Amino acid sequence: MAVLGLAFKPNTDDMREAPSLALITALQDMGARVRAYDPAAIEQAKSLLSNITYGNDAYDCVDGADALVIATEWEQFRALDLRRLKELMASPVVIDLRNIYRPDEMKQLGFAYACVGRSTTDPALKPEDRAAR
Repeated sequence: MAVLGLAFKPNTDDMREAPSLALITALQDMGARVRAYDPAAIEQAKSLLSNITYGNDAYDCVDGADALVIATEWEQFRALDLRRLKELMASPVVIDLRNIYRPDEMKQLGFAYACVGRSTTDPALKPEDRAAR
């Protein structure tokens, strides 16, 4: 599993109550090997998390990953080359906990995409048509 974003919020190395702590621990408890990257918080994370591999950048982090979780909405994660990302991943699965990408764009690019609090289905479909799918 690749995890992008470790800090509590972007533009800081603050790890106090960062969602990534519980997320990574839960993934490890389920047997996942985790590789993570954050532009500022890696040194802080090293003192709080164990058995993690840290990437040198976002692309290094996702190289060979079965799935990617975006946990902090760093601006640089919004500008990733999605085609390159897909090529590097073992499986094109993205769990976007910060809703930084558009579901329709991710689907067009061939990603299995999950986000939080919004539909990943075609917004043009009526609710009854969605249920029939």
